[in-house]
Amino acid sequence: MTTGRLAAATGYSVQQVRDLERLGVIPSAVRMPNSYRRFGPEHVTALRAYRALAVAVGPVEARSVMHDVQVLPYDEALARVVELHSGLARARAESLTALRALDTIVDEAAHDAPPLPGDAMSITELANAIGVRSSTLRFWEKEGLVAPERIDRNAARSYSPAAARDARIVAALRAGGYRIPAVRAVMAAIGTDNDTDRTHSTSACTPSQCSPKRCCEPVQTSRT
Repeated sequence: MTTGRLAAATGYSVQQVRDLERLGVIPSAVRMPNSYRRFGPEHVTALRAYRALAVAVGPVEARSVMHDVQVLPYDEALARVVELHSGLARARAESLTALRALDTIVDEAAHDAPPLPGDAMSITELANAIGVRSSTLRFWEKEGLVAPERIDRNAARSYSPAAARDARIVAALRAGGYRIPAVRAVMAAIGTDNDTDRTHSTSACTPSQCSPKRCCEPVQTSRT
């Protein structure tokens, strides 16, 4: 089949097919006497496999795997695919562990007694409590994930019970492999606004709908 027919059969543009062939994602096309490319069923299979891999692991890793399975010996290519599946299984297990921890934290928030005046933690105390560095908490603050109280710009950070709970949620999600954009989406979805009265937002995904690598991010099927 021609480049155009292959593109139509797989949902890619003609230029994407050419780029993926150049990158070694699909086998090289047979060149006809007139220099036109000629593709076969194996190219349809390769492009569909690449699309599925790109959804699962992202386009960069998908391109690497598709290239490797074509150039490596059979045993090594098989090991590469098995390694990929094992990595996905580990990521899923980490994600589920993070979500269970998140459920526990949110459930605790619903049953906690109202906070008392002065019931707060310093940045050092909170960092030690959740097992991260103080610099990590400052980074999360910069990213808008956690909001400690500060009387003025030079004052020490003070974490209320609500802010400390946010930090626990972020720590659980990060431990599960969630990237910052995904964590931000989850925090918005569960309504973490540093108030004791939390409401759920419908403007973002919920934790169970998120993937550590792809939460609220468009699936990339282009040449990039």
